[in-house]
Amino acid sequence: MYKTIAYPSWNEMVFGRSIYPVKCGFDLEIGNDLVHPEIKYHPRPGTEKDFDTIYHEYERMTKDILDRCIQLGLPSVVLEIEHVFQLTDNVRWGREITHMTKWLLKEYYDDFGLRGAVRVTVADIRKAENGYRNSKEYEKIIDSFIASAGAGADILSIESTGGKEVFNYAVTRQDLIGCLFAVGILGSLDMEYLWRDIVKVAKELNVIPGGDTDCAHSNSAMFLAGGYTSNELSHTFAALIRAIGAARSLVAFDMGAKGPDKDCGYEGTIIKAITGCPISMEGKSCACAHSSLMGNISAAVCDLWSNEAVQYAEMFGGTTPAVFTEILGYDVAQMNTALKLGYEKVLRDIFIASDELRDPQSFVISPRIAYNIASSIVEGNNYYERALFGLRRVYDELDKAQKDGILKLSLHEKEVLAQCGKIIEELPEDQGKFISSCIDKYRDTVPGFRLDSYGLEGY
Repeated sequence: MYKTIAYPSWNEMVFGRSIYPVKCGFDLEIGNDLVHPEIKYHPRPGTEKDFDTIYHEYERMTKDILDRCIQLGLPSVVLEIEHVFQLTDNVRWGREITHMTKWLLKEYYDDFGLRGAVRVTVADIRKAENGYRNSKEYEKIIDSFIASAGAGADILSIESTGGKEVFNYAVTRQDLIGCLFAVGILGSLDMEYLWRDIVKVAKELNVIPGGDTDCAHSNSAMFLAGGYTSNELSHTFAALIRAIGAARSLVAFDMGAKGPDKDCGYEGTIIKAITGCPISMEGKSCACAHSSLMGNISAAVCDLWSNEAVQYAEMFGGTTPAVFTEILGYDVAQMNTALKLGYEKVLRDIFIASDELRDPQSFVISPRIAYNIASSIVEGNNYYERALFGLRRVYDELDKAQKDGILKLSLHEKEVLAQCGKIIEELPEDQGKFISSCIDKYRDTVPGFRLDSYGLEGY
């Protein structure tokens, strides 16, 4: 387990630079004085009906992206194949599409010098009721990693969902204890089991074990919180969940992940502070996939800059994958020019200042605050302490900022923060006691929650 953080201060963190850059693909290095665009593209609904249809859909999208790169003179690109269900469920489909994508990327590298890599994100197709371990779905996931790596994937990732069954129950009730249990304990235990196997595959087939993301939990809370007029979930509550999610996502790196982690993990800033590994982030240029209140600040220390996902369609400017490749290309050109001219911290601080005080959620991923959260997380000696210490630190940072008048919260958000503060204060220090109490509470309440999914049969 990580016990120290990688950077001497938050001010040493900046986009395009990481302590441990990653080399992969065709002459690509991530985190060594350059930010690269990472484009993710999804097929149209219905094209997954058979292999030939979806194969040609991905082929068209990939060519559109690579052609736009050459037209604009973009020097590099990372292509992310984020599996739709069918690509993981039918292992051959995912393998063949990965092979085609890597072959096209090689052609453009040989012909035009376009540097690039392929990330494959296998879908987490597991079902809670079938168990997260030792199921047919789990076997398909691992087989998909093996097939993708053998077919040319350079980076392996997943958006794992362990603990989701309890989290869904808890978050809809704004149950902080349940969320802490679901993400901090169950999510971390699932990550340990899953990422041990992913890293093993990556080592055996000589590819990069990238990282995970807490999309299933933290981003679900973010989506529920929404914008200023949304009221399904408190924004303060969502910000607290982000700290727990960071402790969970760190487990991939405990197991041997090297980065870049996944784009939709807004906790990436915290992960980079702890590990020094490169991260992928998304923000304003992922508005095609979802809205957020942190479109600029998320770029502050990124190493890959992503659009999250765009469905294949036609626009005035071309197909959607091509258009968003262009958008990302200009975004990273600005960051890379700042690096070249020595203005990277100026641009980084502009990114931060434009969003830092917009919302509690953007506040906690500000590099200064994220660094403090990271410092607290690594003080933990087990998964519970990591999540608990991160949670406490976020509460303290939010409470101090709103009391000092730096961060303005509505009356409702202040009330939620105060309520959560009381709950946090009463949480037990002992991991075993916390787990036992949560099992008693949720075992017979949450459908699909199985102790053997997390190695908790002894409780």
